[in-house]
Amino acid sequence: MGFVVLGIIVLLISFTINKAGPEARKLLPFVNMARLLAIILILVGGLTTSIVQIDAGHVGVKKLFGKVQKSVLPSGLHLINPLLEVIEVDIRTMNYTMSSTQDEGHRSGDDAIRTLSADGLEVIIDLTVLYKVIPGDAPELIDKIGLDYEDKVVRPIARTEIRDNAVNYNAVALYSTKRQEFQDLIYESIEKKFNKRGLLVENLLIRNITLPTSVKQAIEQKINAEQEAQKMEFVLQKEKQEAERKRVEAQGIADYQRIIATNLTDKQLQYEQIKALREFATSDNAKIVLMGSGKGGNVILDAK
Repeated sequence: MGFVVLGIIVLLISFTINKAGPEARKLLPFVNMARLLAIILILVGGLTTSIVQIDAGHVGVKKLFGKVQKSVLPSGLHLINPLLEVIEVDIRTMNYTMSSTQDEGHRSGDDAIRTLSADGLEVIIDLTVLYKVIPGDAPELIDKIGLDYEDKVVRPIARTEIRDNAVNYNAVALYSTKRQEFQDLIYESIEKKFNKRGLLVENLLIRNITLPTSVKQAIEQKINAEQEAQKMEFVLQKEKQEAERKRVEAQGIADYQRIIATNLTDKQLQYEQIKALREFATSDNAKIVLMGSGKGGNVILDAK
C-alpha cells in the first residue's frame, strides 16, 4: 500500500509542475519520467497489496472500510481486492494456564483460582484450558470481541465457572472423590459458553487443588489411621489362619493315636520289634542280639 501512496504523490507533483510557468516546463523530461515512475509504483503497490499469504494453521479475516466480511481465507496465496485489510487468526490448539507457581501460567506471579467450597473452606485451583478458534466463526469473533479474546473470553469465563461450581462440593470431595466429576462439570459449562463466541474447548485440566493446611493434616491422619486398621486386620486374619492350622494338626495327631490304640495288637508289636532289631543286627557293628520274645521265649539274632 505504501508504493501506491508514493506513486500517487509523485503523480500529483508531476501534474503540478506541468501546470506551472515556462521555467518549470524546462523540467518536462524529468516530469515525464516521474509520471512513469509513479505509474510503476502504483502498479507494483497494487499488485503487492492484491496478493496475500496466509500461514499454515491460520485463516484470514477480511475487512473492507472497517466492515468484517463473513468469508475467510484459508492458508496459502490469495489474490484479493487491494482495498481489503486481512487479519490473520491462529486456529491451532492453544492453552491458557492459571497457576499458583511463579511464571508457570500466562500471567507472572500467583494466578491460581481461589474459591470457597460448600463447607466454607478456601481451595486453590490450578487450571489449564485447551481451546482453539473455530475457523468459520473467526470473522464474528474478530468483529464482536477482537484478537484479545483470551483476556475477554477465555480467562473470565473459566474463572467464573470454577467459582460458581466449586460451592456445590466440600473441600475434601473436590480434592479426592469428586475431582473428576467437578472437572467434567466445568468442561460442559465452559464448552457451551465458548461455542457461542466462536471458540472450541478441546480439554480442561484441573492440574492441582490445594487445601488449607489444617484440612490436609486431618486427611493425612485419617489415611494413616485407615492404613493401621488395615494392617491390624491383616495380622488378625493371619493369626486366625495359624490357629486353624494348629487345630487341624492337633486333630490329625489325635485321630492317628486313636487309630493306633484301637488296631495295634501284641503280635503286630512283636513283628515290628523283630523287624527293627533285624535291621540293627545286620549292621557292621552288631554281632549277636538277645531279646525277649514275650510269650514265646528268647530270640537270638546273629548277623553271621
